[in-house]
Amino acid sequence: MISKKIQQNLKPLNSTALQCYLGTGIHTLGLLGWILEQTGRADVYVSTFSTSEEFLNGFLNLRKKGLIRRAVMVADLKASKKTVKLNQLMSYCFDAAYLAMNHSKIVLVQTDAGQTISVASSQNNTYGGRAECTIISTSQEIFLSLYEGLKKIIDNSCELNGIYRRAVENDRRVSASADSSDSDWLPFGY
Repeated sequence: MISKKIQQNLKPLNSTALQCYLGTGIHTLGLLGWILEQTGRADVYVSTFSTSEEFLNGFLNLRKKGLIRRAVMVADLKASKKTVKLNQLMSYCFDAAYLAMNHSKIVLVQTDAGQTISVASSQNNTYGGRAECTIISTSQEIFLSLYEGLKKIIDNSCELNGIYRRAVENDRRVSASADSSDSDWLPFGY
């Protein structure tokens, strides 16, 4: 369901190549849902400083509706303590999640048919009552420029799932080298 704020302030994607909004009441997740209602199933790339459980739950609902085919997120290293706490939920939402020196806030949407939508916003993937600025473009040139920039950030990032994978591998190596002789213990009562 499209929010009244979106209906009142934004035009359908096919009617304008560039539009913007400055004010309160339009959040990134609602905007993404509005975009996907118009484009259908698409790949989604999200870049943010910080995310929230509310955003991730809503994103997961869009995924369950079949509107998201592939999804990638880049979040900031400075916000990683919060991000790591949300890792399990993020793993259901995103095919890959990265931590980087990142303060950008963009959403890129690309369909199989080649339709591209770019959203640049002042808003993190959190909720609040502050005024935010959002620019939406259907220009493929803008999409490609932002996509290339995001790819460079990812190339210099650390995959969130990779951190856990390496930690588990290190733990397994330590456990394998430890003395684990079964003869060193006796069950209780003997």
